[in-house]
Amino acid sequence: MASQKPQRSPAEIEDIILRKIFLVSLIDSMENDSRFLIDRLSGNFSSAESPFPYLIGCYRRAYDEGKKISNMKDKAVRSEMELVVRQAKKLAVSYCRIHLGNSDLFPNWEMSKPNVSPLLPLVFSEVSSSVDGFRGGSSSGVVNCPPGFLEEFFQDSDFDSLDPILKQLYEDLRGSVLKVSALGNFQQPLRALLFLISFPMGAKSLVKHPWWIPKGAYLNGRVIEMTSILGPFYHVSALPDHTIFKSQPDVGQQCFSEASTRRPADLLSSFTTIKTVMNNLYDGLAEVLLSLLKNAETRENVLEYLGEVINKNSSRAHIQVDPISCASSGMFVNLSAVMLRLCEPFLDANLTKRDKIDPKYVFNSTRLELRGLTALHASSEEVAEWLGDENPVKTDVSRQQNDRENRLLQSQEATSSGSNVGGPSLFQNKPMSSCSGKAKYTFICECFFMTARVLNLGLLKAFSDFKHLVQDISRCEDTLSTFKAMQGQSPSPQLDLDIARLEKEIELYSQEKLCYEAQILRDGELLQRALSFYRLMVVWLVGLVGGFKMPLPSTCPMEFACTPEHFMEDAMELLIFASRIPKALDGVLLDDFMNFIIMFMASPNFVRNPYLRAKMVEVLNCWMPRTSGSSVTSTLFEGHQLSLEYLVRNLLKLYVDIEFTGSHTQFYDKFSIRHNIAELLEYLWQVPSHRNAWRQIAKEEEKGVYLNFLNFLVNDSIYLLDESLNKILELKELEAEMSNTAEWERRPAQERQERTRLFHSQENIIRIDMKLANEDVTMLAFTSEQITAPFLLPEMVERVASMLNYFLLQLVGPQRKSLSLKDPEKYEFRPKQLLKQIVNIYVHLARGDKENIFPAAITRDGRSYNEQLFSAAADVLRRIGEDGRLIQEFIELGAKAKLAASEAMDAEAALGEIPDEFLDPIQYTLMKDPVILPSSRITVDRPVIQRHLLSDTTDPFNRSHLTSDMLISNIELKAKIEEFIRSQELKRHT
Repeated sequence: MASQKPQRSPAEIEDIILRKIFLVSLIDSMENDSRFLIDRLSGNFSSAESPFPYLIGCYRRAYDEGKKISNMKDKAVRSEMELVVRQAKKLAVSYCRIHLGNSDLFPNWEMSKPNVSPLLPLVFSEVSSSVDGFRGGSSSGVVNCPPGFLEEFFQDSDFDSLDPILKQLYEDLRGSVLKVSALGNFQQPLRALLFLISFPMGAKSLVKHPWWIPKGAYLNGRVIEMTSILGPFYHVSALPDHTIFKSQPDVGQQCFSEASTRRPADLLSSFTTIKTVMNNLYDGLAEVLLSLLKNAETRENVLEYLGEVINKNSSRAHIQVDPISCASSGMFVNLSAVMLRLCEPFLDANLTKRDKIDPKYVFNSTRLELRGLTALHASSEEVAEWLGDENPVKTDVSRQQNDRENRLLQSQEATSSGSNVGGPSLFQNKPMSSCSGKAKYTFICECFFMTARVLNLGLLKAFSDFKHLVQDISRCEDTLSTFKAMQGQSPSPQLDLDIARLEKEIELYSQEKLCYEAQILRDGELLQRALSFYRLMVVWLVGLVGGFKMPLPSTCPMEFACTPEHFMEDAMELLIFASRIPKALDGVLLDDFMNFIIMFMASPNFVRNPYLRAKMVEVLNCWMPRTSGSSVTSTLFEGHQLSLEYLVRNLLKLYVDIEFTGSHTQFYDKFSIRHNIAELLEYLWQVPSHRNAWRQIAKEEEKGVYLNFLNFLVNDSIYLLDESLNKILELKELEAEMSNTAEWERRPAQERQERTRLFHSQENIIRIDMKLANEDVTMLAFTSEQITAPFLLPEMVERVASMLNYFLLQLVGPQRKSLSLKDPEKYEFRPKQLLKQIVNIYVHLARGDKENIFPAAITRDGRSYNEQLFSAAADVLRRIGEDGRLIQEFIELGAKAKLAASEAMDAEAALGEIPDEFLDPIQYTLMKDPVILPSSRITVDRPVIQRHLLSDTTDPFNRSHLTSDMLISNIELKAKIEEFIRSQELKRHT
């Protein structure tokens, strides 16, 4: 029988445990403290592990021994041995720090310095997940970190010894994602970053890193993106970037090459993958910033970093962006998504925190460069004057308040633990210091303005790039179809090359387009967050002018006038963009946006830029129930108090205002803007409550804004129809040239190419102009049925009559056959429909003409009037089966006009030779109501000058400012003219 083992003493047990842990023979137990460990690490023992893996092994073995010790029955021995193991772990960690912080300390190990910190694989294994492309980081397979090692390593140490180790780790993490796209493994480095900053020392070391905000003379937006520690994490994206900075794997190539031949399910799968990984990135990056912002010690550094990123990339707002000096769209779209996540706590449905956003931040912030941005209404001189005029007492009071708040902030920060949760809540009302001690703002205020800037340079810029990309694809496709048509007629090797080049270009553009679609357009959550932010924006802006009520204040408050213009423009752009994406507006509260648009679209005293006010109409256009095909938005138009009271009024006002935008392209711009207004007005005319409002405005403003509206509507109709008809004649000439095959083939290839291009360009111009002309004539037709008085005013009636006569001449006159086209519908040219509308307008005005002035106005037009046109038009209307009553009324009007013409001739003959002083110098007709122009002192007929003033508020003889109320009645001359007429009539009767 075996004899019982002798009981080991605690010293012997300790010795066994330490031998196992440190793999060394100990002579004097641990009395020599850790000398044995220094010897082991300094000696160059053959086949022994180098210091770092050896120390990690020690820690792992200590951990394993600790588990065994927990099963010891003797409590006293167990407690003693637990202490030994703890001490051993501490030693291993401590020497790891010493070794990593100063690798030259143990010089006998022949080994090259690793490219990355040996800690990195351990951190990766700590945060690894099944979705990562790889688990460890070392080439020798998986490196598992012993439990508890990293916590102990980063927790119990002084900053100076940890800082160099952490700095190296941050540089390594930055390097590991530097050229990684959305399809690469960025998730592990991102989790590693989050893990490191969860330690107070880790957070502090990150923001103290020289690459936290890189410095230097050549610092620009791209340098920050590529060299700052966080920059490469924000560079991870699915969006296209400049070739030099392209990340791998190539998302466009991998997911969307030859997309037109792929199954929809494959594309959908790619879209879903990209959306998912990007949202993981956004969440992780937001968590990093939030963690650092909650920590009182690191918060200011985060705001500084964001400020620098924004300021150094301000040129991203330009139409042409230099990709070498500016950060990528990827970085700024990611930053947009992250900032929106930071805003979430103050984007509640009632926007209860909006009073924390101080408009003075625009001038006082030393963090963001906002003062140089275009303001909504104020000029830089007005801003300077306003800031200079502020009450000095008020400034002193606010300075004292700031000092008080500064002291309060310092005392709160002193009592906080300095950990990432020890700082005060970000969303408390307590102000935070700005970069200088000058002004102080809450986090909500800082975050609001930063987010507005980031969205402008990020998400909104990406929308704009996407729009241009779609236009580029469309242009390429048009050119390609032209080339293919030409190749069919006369093939050439050069054409083959051009076609191949264009096809390749379209393929690359299409890949880029789908990348945008994947990361932005299909991310409903991103769009909804952005819409929530801009809802806060418009509610806050309206608060600056006294809330949602009309009319607006008589003067624009400076706080509102000084707000950067892009804040409002971006809100409109987002609404336009989101309106075109199916379901993007589902569940979004649009009422505030609607009221906001109605308030400001016709208010040049609040929003100076006419193109920005026109953009508001574009939003309404997108929401128009009949274009969106749903009634989700119909209540906005039909059930809103502000809408019912002001919508038609403000649309008519903007229609007039947009005549003069101040831009060199104003003549052409006004047509597309008025097209949007006309579409809305046509829809609103069909809504009874809006039609009633319209009739009321026409009555109240008969000689005001409504007359101006009518004048511009008539001017536009004449110009557009005239342009279209002339272009049709030019197009027919080109058509004839091209159909003469023998002659056409003899021409040089380049000439044929140019003529073909011109043909397609003319086609487009006719289509656009004709569409706009049809719209204007339609509006004249439906409004003239119920509102005739303004058409028949002395300053308007002859202009309207001339327009109708001119259109009639073109449509049924001797030249009409020259306007016949092979496919008129292709050009929106519908002569029968047009004729019907023109005749309707004649008849509507005749019905409302109580004083019988319309027939005479028709005949006074010496250019187009011809009595035969009325019977010719009636014949066409009969042939196309038009309503007999309408034709009858039209024929009767023609007869009245004929009679008026004969009476006018008699009257003219009776007057004989008219003295020059009685003739209007513009029209050379006998004046009825002569007036003197105050500046040039020239006498003209009142209706003639009033008609001129509808389009141009200047004296036609010297261009000085002139309005109707400045005209001076020439009573003396009027009496002379009346006396002349009387005397001529007397002569006739005697």
